[in-house]
Amino acid sequence: MAFAFNDDSRKQFDWLLKRYPSKQAVLLPGFRLVEEQQGYVDHAAMDYLAEQLSLAPAFVNGVFTFYSHYRRPGEGKYIVMVCATLPCALMGAQMVADCFKEELKLGMGETSSDKKFTLKKVECLGSCNTAPVVQINDDYFENLTPQKITEIVAALKSDTVPPHLSNGPSLEGGRCSYRPMMEAFPEGK
Repeated sequence: MAFAFNDDSRKQFDWLLKRYPSKQAVLLPGFRLVEEQQGYVDHAAMDYLAEQLSLAPAFVNGVFTFYSHYRRPGEGKYIVMVCATLPCALMGAQMVADCFKEELKLGMGETSSDKKFTLKKVECLGSCNTAPVVQINDDYFENLTPQKITEIVAALKSDTVPPHLSNGPSLEGGRCSYRPMMEAFPEGK
């Protein structure tokens, strides 16, 4: 099925084109607009962005697959990303991964049958000084312990704001919208 921006997304996209120095630079925020509109980025949306930005579809796909934080089709409502790079590994990333596996009854790379959770191992989340760290949607949870993990999962299972957030409460994670910036900078500069 073909993808196209709706009117609101198109307006934001056009604004981004004025704000960035090149079309290629709009690719990453373009992925966020697609996510905001349909909840995930699929091949149809990547092809659409490639066409809109005059980029090769293979380039767009390569950029998309490099990043683990963009939503893919079929992933759960809550995407639990366990950092597994060396600082987190030294501070207990395996324990964190094992706790989430046990609490969610999932293996790495799996999504629950109710589509509520996806569990992933990811590379550096850039919070080495607060390891071990997990990102759930757009929210960070740092200095994790088994007790904190149990409390976080219990809250998410009931769709309530989880405790131990490191960046402020938000069930939606800070899903992106460029509307506030558009209002502040209507000409894109």
